[in-house]
Order: sequence, then C-alpha cells, then structure tokens
Amino acid sequence: MLDFLYQNAGGAFAVMLVFQVPFLIVFLYIIYLKAYKNPSPSDTKAATLSQMEWAWLGLVITLFLAFNLLSIKYMPQIATARVEASAAEIQDIDVSAQSWAYQISDRQLQVGRPVRFSVKSVDTVHGFAVYHPDGRMLFTMMLIPGVDTSSIIHTFTEPGTYKVRCLEYCGIAHHAMQDALIVAAKP
Repeated sequence: MLDFLYQNAGGAFAVMLVFQVPFLIVFLYIIYLKAYKNPSPSDTKAATLSQMEWAWLGLVITLFLAFNLLSIKYMPQIATARVEASAAEIQDIDVSAQSWAYQISDRQLQVGRPVRFSVKSVDTVHGFAVYHPDGRMLFTMMLIPGVDTSSIIHTFTEPGTYKVRCLEYCGIAHHAMQDALIVAAKP
C-alpha cells in the first residue's frame, strides 16, 4: 500500500514534508504572534510551558514510533525472514566481489521465484546494488572483506535485465564494476 514511500526519493521527500511543513507553519505562526500581535515579554507561567514541552515531545515520539513501526515490513531482513518461513523454493546465487568485477554463480532468474543472494567481498569494501530495468534501486548491500557472507532474499516481480552495480568506492576502476541479471517470465 505505501511501497512508494520506501522505494524512491519522492517518497522520502514526502515523508520529510509530513514532518517539516507542520513544524514550519507552527514556527512561523509563533514568530508572527511575537513580532506583530504581542511583542511584549510573555506572561505564560513556567508550569504551562513545561506542559507544552511535554506535549510536543510526546507528539514527536509518537510520530517517530508510528513511522518506524509501519516501515518494519519493508526492511530487507523482515522480508527475507518472511520468505524463509514460507515453503517457497528458493534459488541460491553465490556472488563474490573482487577487483572491479562480480563472480555470479547464475545470472538467469525467474519471475516470482525467491532468490537468496549470498554475497562476499574478497579484497576490499564493495557494494552489491540491484537495479530494476526502469532504474530504481531494489536493494543494496555493503560487502566487507573478512566477513564471511551476507545474504538477502528477493523475489523479482517483473521480467527484464536488472543491473548490478558497486556503490562503495573500491578503486580506480570502480565505475566499471557492473554486471546484469536476466529475469525471465514463468514458462
């Protein structure tokens, strides 16, 4: 339902506006009141100010918790656990990142079939980001040498050629560290 909020910059911008626009309106209203309506020192009692501060703090904490709780189901770890708990047949793909190239065990995938990417770095810090054919990032992982293997499960919903790119600067040929995955429709 709210997937668009977590899959592109426009969604992140919308969430930021939800938080900042009301704050800005209240801030400007208070400035207006103090500058034009009643510029004299405030006669508000300290106890009243304290209650207002607690009310604002409560509102901020409530909004923070609500947005975080609503976004939990979009976290890659939760989606991975959900797929592993189901009886789905998972395709395992091993990926090694090394010196500006990926070694991918199988580049042919199928729509609707969960894929477990087990990814590791052999030499330096690398990234493993998979992009939808329309250019939007589906997920990314940071690969650190010495860490055995990181894994994530993703189910592709549309056929096409999905780009794989390194998003961590890994040396002089970092820009060339790209690959592709071919996702085919179900036969």
